[in-house]
Amino acid sequence: MKTLALTAALLTAAACLPAWGQATTDPAKVPNGSYKVEPYHTRILFAVNHMGFSTYFGDFTGASGSLTLAPKAAADTLDVSVPTASVSTTNAKLDGELKAPDWFDAAKYPAITFKSTKVTKTGAATAKVTGDLTLHGVTQPITLSVKFHGAGVNPLDKAYTVGFDATGTLKRTAFGVSKYVPLIGDEVQVTISGAFEKQG
Repeated sequence: MKTLALTAALLTAAACLPAWGQATTDPAKVPNGSYKVEPYHTRILFAVNHMGFSTYFGDFTGASGSLTLAPKAAADTLDVSVPTASVSTTNAKLDGELKAPDWFDAAKYPAITFKSTKVTKTGAATAKVTGDLTLHGVTQPITLSVKFHGAGVNPLDKAYTVGFDATGTLKRTAFGVSKYVPLIGDEVQVTISGAFEKQG
């Protein structure tokens, strides 16, 4: 009897919640306009070859920035910044080393930024986004392969949210980060999960 009562209570509570799973995967249904980075669900993951034995991962969080969607005018833009000191590998000692001058030098270069210069549509829900990446005080062009993930009203904060997944590669030596190359790989694979909330 108690089990039936609990089940009924849960079903009643669920009926009072906003509908889940209402995000659209059709980019044509996403409204144009200005969007702001939603930092709590935006992450930048990086992967590098570790001495030929394994792939080592880390990430950055706390991103800020803006996205403008205006595909018909070919005026989509992306401008994102992430705190260098947010680097995390789940190893506190290594995190401290990565923030030091031999690596990212977070004190001197507190932010990593990306500003798009060109967006090229490659499919119904995919695009190539080229832009200027500034890391360790050096700016270099990089191209990201971007896939639209989904969009809709977040049932918790009620904000209209759009999300994308992006991947790309870079050479860290091109940005003056050469510690332990080639023992630790020069090529860095970047994976981004980005969430943006509509403004206005």
